[in-house]
Amino acid sequence: MKEKIKIGYIGLGRRGTYVLKKNFACMEDVEVTAICDQSTARMEEARKFVIENNHHDPIMTTDYKDIINNPEIDAVIITIGWSGRPGMAAEAMRAGKYTAIEVGCADTLEECYELVRAYEETGMPVMMLENCCYGRREMMVLNMVKQGLFGEIVHCTGGYHHYLNEVELFKDIDKEEIPHYRLAKYRDMNRENYPTHELGPIAKVLNINRGNRFVSLTSFGSKSLGIKTYAREHLGEDSIYATTDYKQSDIVNTFLTCANGETVMITLDTTLPRAYYSRNFSVRGTKGMSSEERRVVFLDSMEERIEDNEEEMFAKYDHPLHAEYVVKGVKEGHGGMDWLVCRAFVEAVKNGTNTPIDTYDTATWLAIGALSEQSMEQGSVPVEFPDFTNGKWQNREPVVECKFCLDAIVKDDNVSVV
Repeated sequence: MKEKIKIGYIGLGRRGTYVLKKNFACMEDVEVTAICDQSTARMEEARKFVIENNHHDPIMTTDYKDIINNPEIDAVIITIGWSGRPGMAAEAMRAGKYTAIEVGCADTLEECYELVRAYEETGMPVMMLENCCYGRREMMVLNMVKQGLFGEIVHCTGGYHHYLNEVELFKDIDKEEIPHYRLAKYRDMNRENYPTHELGPIAKVLNINRGNRFVSLTSFGSKSLGIKTYAREHLGEDSIYATTDYKQSDIVNTFLTCANGETVMITLDTTLPRAYYSRNFSVRGTKGMSSEERRVVFLDSMEERIEDNEEEMFAKYDHPLHAEYVVKGVKEGHGGMDWLVCRAFVEAVKNGTNTPIDTYDTATWLAIGALSEQSMEQGSVPVEFPDFTNGKWQNREPVVECKFCLDAIVKDDNVSVV
């Protein structure tokens, strides 16, 4: 086991800089050895923060290969825009680096297969940093599912219901900054482009790639009006953003079927006005249910059908990871789950084990975008879901039982959550 690991960090955009500052640069067992970005100004800002908080002066480079080929670096964190992440990750894996990538979708299925090939050739894992897998609600539900409290799971739902026009797509557009890279995706593609916040936790509940798998996917898209309407009203009729045609449907509903008979529905909802953010995480089983929208957990053994009992359920069924986290102090970043997913990756690197969100998980979740696009292009027909494990989902190697495990409930007092 390594007492301290050295990381290389690629991508210092809005999200990448935040994760570096609030997570990796604040960990005593992590040395930020090198940082990479196309903007020297962003690198200099990050460098100052790293020196102050990580007590190390990082190498700065505009060429990501300098990081991947650095023999001192144990792990590479990739937080560039959506396009290019899988290919860059495969390069890092082939260079012998543990690799982490931010959430999103691959542009093509081939990129997903390339990650799997790189893993099977080298044994070096890639982990999607899907923070919502470590959300308190999601982990409590996982804990209850593993205890059998919901009975046999039948159906799950989730969604990315987040009005992005102001907070992401056109943020600071009046300052003549480069538009968010998502705008180009919304212009050129029509797909479920951001499924993993909801699908990641659902996949772990359903044992996807470990005794179960997705077998088919069907997507349905609405017309596209939200972005153009917003641009006309806020940026003017003559704005380039108001005159651009966007392919991306305002609402995309995607249905998945599983080898064990469960069904899943996920929704992309990011360009129409809405009153609140929601991931609409729900799990339905033969003995009970959980609903994020109602903030309720209901078991058929309960005498009363009540709503908004989540705090009471946390007191009874909190995942041991969060039970400790609440006592020791939750870190900043999406309710603390940013810190947990980063710690999960770091602990795997330190121990030389597979990651809790492994390469097959990462490839499966990355594939949703390309598959949904394929389905809608063909008239919303069902498309076959690839088996990236090539049959191994039926008889996988044993789970790595660690504090941050997502395939079993493990309590480990020897490793601190913070």
